[in-house]
Amino acid sequence: MKIVVLDSYCVRPGDLDWSRLHDLADVVEEYPRTPPEQLAQRLRDADFAVDNKCYIDETVLAACPKLRWVGLMSTGIDKLDLDACHAHGVAVANVPGYSTESVAQHTFALLLELANSIAGRDASVRDGYWQVDVPEQHYGIRPHFELAGRTFGVVGYGAIGRAVARIARGFGMRVLVYTRHVKPEYAADGVEFVSFEQLLEDSDVVSLHCPATAETRGMIDEAALAAMKPGAILLNTARGALVDEAAVCAALKSGHLGYYASDVAAHEPVRPKDGLLHCPNVLITPHVAWATEEALARLSAEVCANLEAFLQGKKRNLV
Repeated sequence: MKIVVLDSYCVRPGDLDWSRLHDLADVVEEYPRTPPEQLAQRLRDADFAVDNKCYIDETVLAACPKLRWVGLMSTGIDKLDLDACHAHGVAVANVPGYSTESVAQHTFALLLELANSIAGRDASVRDGYWQVDVPEQHYGIRPHFELAGRTFGVVGYGAIGRAVARIARGFGMRVLVYTRHVKPEYAADGVEFVSFEQLLEDSDVVSLHCPATAETRGMIDEAALAAMKPGAILLNTARGALVDEAAVCAALKSGHLGYYASDVAAHEPVRPKDGLLHCPNVLITPHVAWATEEALARLSAEVCANLEAFLQGKKRNLV
């Protein structure tokens, strides 16, 4: 049996441990990255694939008849054609929950940078300034503000949204939540479940934590932004497709939207010409919220456990 790891590392060489795979198959091939034009060739005689960025579709599957299982290095399943995989009898397993705490932490790292301008303050101190007479605009320093007493809106209440809400409450924030399904176990969370419209109107901070589906793509559009409080903050550590970036830029330039902080983009990687890079009050990180050392260790361990279970005839994290 042969396993092909199409993306053997996520961010840095060696950040994922695939040693367990060598106990599960006769041949294990690891590729740091796999360009689209080499995907079918590398999978042609593979029984199992481990995939992060490569889009496996009908064309690839038709050229790889031996393929039986694909292990995704993600919670989201939008990196392949799931229907085509099912049609070809290829099982697909994802890794739910591995990065919950990491993404929640990154969400507040973005918000706290906006609240306290840490990077700008550090740069000004290194240039000899201390508290007063700092050319704040030069360093991107904004007026500081407290989170306590403000209203934090969570759009999507899966594991990450719930973790973010818990942190927001720890800062003394009122938490509003919009979700399609309110479960009984949410009753003790100390949050308020409201409509999407009310969340936009009442929140000082709106944080996105839902998947990109036909219903949610572009949900933050011109109308949604207009409904938000003047000067509100929009956070996105979910998916770039949730946001109409042109509308966000327009709202930032008009001053209606206070700040946009995001770990994702409509087009990844971001290109120099993309509008967000040229808008005021934008903070962008390169889709790394999930990439803590702890989350990466859980990720590779879970992918290996998924394959081990599949080989034993068990259904583990199949989608």
